[in-house]
Amino acid sequence: MNDAIKLTQYSHGGGCGCKIAPAVLAEMLAAMPQPPSYPNLLVGTESSDDAAVYKLNDTQAIVVTTDFFMPIVDDARDFGRIAATNALSDVYAMGATPVLALAVVGMPIAKLPLETIRDILAGGNTVCSAAGIPLAGGHSIDAPEPIYGLVGVGVAHPDHIKRNDRAQAGDVLILGKPLGIGVLSAALKKGDLDAEGYRQMVDTATQLNRVGATLGGMSGVHAMTDVTGFALLGHLLEVCRGSKLGAELDFAALPFLPAALHLAGQGYSTGAADRNWTSYGAEVDLPPGFPEWQRKLLCDPQTSGGLLVACAANEADRVLATFKEQGFAAACVIGRMAAGEARVRVG
Repeated sequence: MNDAIKLTQYSHGGGCGCKIAPAVLAEMLAAMPQPPSYPNLLVGTESSDDAAVYKLNDTQAIVVTTDFFMPIVDDARDFGRIAATNALSDVYAMGATPVLALAVVGMPIAKLPLETIRDILAGGNTVCSAAGIPLAGGHSIDAPEPIYGLVGVGVAHPDHIKRNDRAQAGDVLILGKPLGIGVLSAALKKGDLDAEGYRQMVDTATQLNRVGATLGGMSGVHAMTDVTGFALLGHLLEVCRGSKLGAELDFAALPFLPAALHLAGQGYSTGAADRNWTSYGAEVDLPPGFPEWQRKLLCDPQTSGGLLVACAANEADRVLATFKEQGFAAACVIGRMAAGEARVRVG
């Protein structure tokens, strides 16, 4: 890590923890007028999905998203890599393949050396190259805090688009990456994250969710999203609300980054975890005596987190095998969808 410039000191929040709290966002959008109907707009604002989808013809749909945030790490290249990986994840979460990206750049020019800014951009370009797509342009402004991300553009067959509101009762829930990035970011900001914890954080946050493009072609995969700033509970609740179903979550089955599990037990957490719980805790049933630090883990904002998949029970082994074949060693079954009220029951 670059000790000369600590990017996290220039921002009031970091990564997907910068997201506006779900309840506040809902209030902001409540009075928005309903847009006109566009027959070829397959996915818009109606389901809080990961990207917009527009059907071009019978065999092609274009998938468009944007995601950007302030630094979650101090190293400039790592920040660029994490932000770019996170942005492209929304394309993969729709079952699509990215084809190009545009950079979204806001930098405090008077505070940051140009070399640091170049390193941020270079980190993002590295990820786009790994995804096999061009970083084809973008837009930049002089901003009070460092901001970086991408507009991601992808393509898919219209029949392969995976929405977050098509889960079915009895579906198995599979999570692709371990949880705990928010906890690690909190420890980093306090100077308490060791080299191994930092490695776990960066390795996870820079792993492209390219498996989503493969899962898009599987008819047994009914719904898909990625776990980011609203945490596992928040994004699972989006699936529940859209699908008009409940979910049963097995806490003991959840995969966690080892360093995060240790630090969470010591009390490390983000302010975003508390804001998340305030926003949607009334829709969650916890067992009696459930420890507060474990509840905070369920609300821990993930930056560039894993794909959350709802699939037919008889397809679960195949979906898990696909995750494993593409390098997602922590992928596992974490629960199931169930008929009933749109809420999550944790067991």
